[in-house]
Amino acid sequence: MHAILDRIIMPGSIKKHGKHWKNVDYLVFNTYIWWMNTVTMKVLRGSFDRGDTEYDEIERPIAYKKVLTTWAKWVNKNVNPNRTTVFLNSMSPLHIRSLDWNNPDGIKCALETTPVLNQSMHLNVGTDRRLYVVAKNITQNTKIPVHFIDITTLSEYRKDAHTAIHTIRQGKILTPEQKADPAIYADCIHWCLPGLPDTWNEFLYTRIISRS
Repeated sequence: MHAILDRIIMPGSIKKHGKHWKNVDYLVFNTYIWWMNTVTMKVLRGSFDRGDTEYDEIERPIAYKKVLTTWAKWVNKNVNPNRTTVFLNSMSPLHIRSLDWNNPDGIKCALETTPVLNQSMHLNVGTDRRLYVVAKNITQNTKIPVHFIDITTLSEYRKDAHTAIHTIRQGKILTPEQKADPAIYADCIHWCLPGLPDTWNEFLYTRIISRS
């Protein structure tokens, strides 16, 4: 169930979507933002197919590890490494609080025009590094090679690269009134294109080219 307030997961369920991933040349996975709405995750006891509704609420990293463990087992069982190359991107950060980069007069990521230039400063933009560790550890221990594309830290410095007020809400471009209220409407989750995701793709292409 995907609605934020009613979100419930089945950590062992993968076959429904996994059947579409077989026998391709490249598989590129990522998972993070979906997990960041709540501190705990609702984990179903049983199956939706049987009409089960009871669930447990468990800590986010534990649920995340359960899901990625299921994913890793699927990769080990279903991927032919001679045919398919598998990648997992690390998490894409947010820039919601301007105080995180010492800008008390800022409004979220709105009006930011440069990256964080002082790379020696301790930068904490709320990334859940526990999930990063889970993802990296699991990709290092799969039988089938999985290439971990680490885009997290470099992306944390790019407070200027989000769509901010140049975005859409419910499929429509923001109105002038909405653009004038970035505290409510600035999108500091998604990224501009062309933009930072092109850098992530360069990492991906380099890995692909180096294998060939």
